[in-house]
Amino acid sequence: MGFTGGILPDTAIKELFADNAIISKQALDNDQIQPASIDLRLGSCAYRLRASFLPGSGNLVADMLQPPLVMHKIDLSKGAVLETGCIYLVPLLEALQLPTNISGRANPKSSTGRIDVFTRVICDNGISFDTVKAGYHGPLWIEICPRTFSILARTGDRLAQLRLRAQQAIKEKNQQTLTVSISLPKTGLAGYRAKRHSGVLDLSGIGSHSQADYWEPLTTKQGSLILDPGEFYILASKEDIVIPPNMAAEMAPTATDIGEFRVHYAGFFDPGFGMAGAASKAVLEIRGRDVPFLLTDGQDIARLVFEPMQSKPATLYGSNTSHYQGQGLKLSKLFKR
Repeated sequence: MGFTGGILPDTAIKELFADNAIISKQALDNDQIQPASIDLRLGSCAYRLRASFLPGSGNLVADMLQPPLVMHKIDLSKGAVLETGCIYLVPLLEALQLPTNISGRANPKSSTGRIDVFTRVICDNGISFDTVKAGYHGPLWIEICPRTFSILARTGDRLAQLRLRAQQAIKEKNQQTLTVSISLPKTGLAGYRAKRHSGVLDLSGIGSHSQADYWEPLTTKQGSLILDPGEFYILASKEDIVIPPNMAAEMAPTATDIGEFRVHYAGFFDPGFGMAGAASKAVLEIRGRDVPFLLTDGQDIARLVFEPMQSKPATLYGSNTSHYQGQGLKLSKLFKR
């Protein structure tokens, strides 16, 4: 099976399944393959860890899952609560036998980042998170750390996604980028701050959770907002974001030293996002760091990095049901509108 360079579209991902380059322990969900990525599903158990880790060259993840690193094992088949501030490692239902010219990068799904659940995908012999080397053969694991809300998770839940690349899609110095700034209007709703000590979020409960139980709406009078250390915020971009059919994009910080906060946990944007008259903002997940920090309206906060698709996807983002097409300032799909 031959590929030209670029991000693989849905049609090529389906071919990889047909060729057993992607293997799943269960039949695929109908909407699991996205225009430029595939959702990854939780397996049957979770390991409660004392600490995060990377296996390193020559080491298998499974061989490291022993005491004292592993505290206990949890059955996810009927659902289990993953608690705030704890670290868990879960085998994924999908495994890979990639061709030598195909590599991958993982990222939390939008709904995962918007509830402040920190996830990272790990491979055997891995020396970095969320990175799948070209030609990788082996299982996939996901590290999960709920930061604000405890979550009820089950086998088959989808917290992360995998984007596959054929060869080197584009040299970094030639990448197309768009600077994204923050919207802090002087009147009306400006954003949300997560409430501490809220109830458990059921990952299967789409549209079933009350916003008021988990979020405090924020308004600003002067077009500015002070981020408190350790608090989690949902804000929106000033710019409308449009991803053409022949491109995919990923959100990244403008620089590592832009301020005392972390921005955008979940960063994949699929071809078709914001098109067909559905003007869409980028929703920004922000956590304050060591000291209070003042954000002002229009301040540059991130950049959108574009990469070419190998070919146009068969289904563009928004062609079917898409929770975030045409979004403004919007919480995760788990919450009632």
